[in-house]
Amino acid sequence: MQTSASYSQTANKSGVRNGLLLLSLSLMVQLPAVAAPVASEAEIAFNGEVLECASYYQISSDAISNMNAPQMKAVGERLLQSSLDAIALAEKYQSKEQVADTLSSVKEKQLASLPNSKSLGGLMGKYKDRCKSLLAEPQKRLDYWTMATM
Repeated sequence: MQTSASYSQTANKSGVRNGLLLLSLSLMVQLPAVAAPVASEAEIAFNGEVLECASYYQISSDAISNMNAPQMKAVGERLLQSSLDAIALAEKYQSKEQVADTLSSVKEKQLASLPNSKSLGGLMGKYKDRCKSLLAEPQKRLDYWTMATM
C-alpha cells in the first residue's frame, strides 16, 4: 500500500520530469528561429551589393562558357569562383534562403537589362571594378553601409 507521502513524492518526480520534457521540447522548437541570422539594415544593403556582384559573375561566367573558347575557360572558372565567394560572404549575414531569393531577383533584373546574352558591356562597365574592390575589401564596404544607415 502506498502512503500519501510516497504517492506525493512519486507524483512530484513525475511532474518534474514532465516539466523538464516540456521545457526541452519548447527550447528545441525555438532553436531554429534563434539560429537564423538577423541582418541589420547595413548588412542587408551590403548584401544587396554583394549579390549584385555574385549575379554579375555568374552571368559573365555563363556567357564565357557558352562561347566554347578553350582559351577563356580559366577566366570563366575564376568568375564562377568569384560568384561562389560572394554568395558565401552574403550567407554570413543572411540565411541561405534569403540569399538565394535575392540573388535570383537580382540576376533576373540584370539579365533583363542586357540587349542579348552576349552583350556584357553594360554589366562590365557597372560591376567589374566595383565588385573586384568589394570582394577584395568587404569589411570596408560593410563599414560604409554601417555609417550610411546610422
